[in-house]
Amino acid sequence: MELLRIREILKDKNITGKKLASAVGVTPASISNILNGTHFPKAELLVAIAKELDVEVRDLFHGKKGNEQPYGYIEYKGEIHKVASINDYEKLSKILSNTSEE
Repeated sequence: MELLRIREILKDKNITGKKLASAVGVTPASISNILNGTHFPKAELLVAIAKELDVEVRDLFHGKKGNEQPYGYIEYKGEIHKVASINDYEKLSKILSNTSEE
């Protein structure tokens, strides 16, 4: 299961990845990488995407059953990271940034 549901929101709103990329100031390739799950956007970009799509940041994540708060999990280097808020995402983003520089 994908962590982010941006592709679904784009489809629902009839917006292309290219249009979203232009609106948030990144390349279409960057949006494509996010949609394909090969790149995790920084918190600032998630906020910009949410604003452009007119949704809450939490709506970008797949949720639990029913109407509970959305959340997701990422396994990275054998560790499971829960993402239930923008703060969780910012912490995870720092972990991913620090390890990608190694």
